[in-house]
Amino acid sequence: MSTTEQLKQLRDLGAATIYEAQGAKGALDSAMKPIDPTVRLAGPALTVDARPADNLILHYAVQKAKPGDVLVVDAKGFMEAGPWGDVLTLQAMKLGIAGLVISGCVRDANLIIELGFPVFCRGLSIKGTGKNQPGKVNVPIVMGDVQIHPGDIIVGDRDGLVVVARNEVEFAISNSLAREEKEAKQRAAIDQGATTAELLNLTDTLKRFGLV
Repeated sequence: MSTTEQLKQLRDLGAATIYEAQGAKGALDSAMKPIDPTVRLAGPALTVDARPADNLILHYAVQKAKPGDVLVVDAKGFMEAGPWGDVLTLQAMKLGIAGLVISGCVRDANLIIELGFPVFCRGLSIKGTGKNQPGKVNVPIVMGDVQIHPGDIIVGDRDGLVVVARNEVEFAISNSLAREEKEAKQRAAIDQGATTAELLNLTDTLKRFGLV
């Protein structure tokens, strides 16, 4: 189980750094973005398999979530309904849920942003949903080409989202910190006049293509 300090480290390191540091894996597709680009998110996934245009299972899922959980909802990428809005946001915040990631749309975006609740989605839709179809909670789900298991850590920020397997958290953090240290040295070298081509050993490649 990830500690509060580990989650803070992951949140501060950011999605792009973690994605690269853990071997260029775990990134959700680029259409999944925060409705408020200033938010940052890190927490264990409570996975939800939902039916398109129906949010019955979301009302159930918030009752099952623990404080700090991130609801990660496979709504099948459906874009013509907003199964999450202001009412569910208020309840989620009351219960201490850390945020929402949904492969689908939400609505009431202005209020959600004002409340400061992190939401990552594919877009916005004003259309309502039914409350008739069952779904599943705490089962493996797939978003794009990434499988997400209950308890995996979701990290999100303006750049996007990355999934860290729950048994690879320490590996992701240590590799990310090493990457941050390396990039800090690169920035210092650039400040002293070095070029990115030199730092990344690209000179021979550029010569081979006649670009030097």
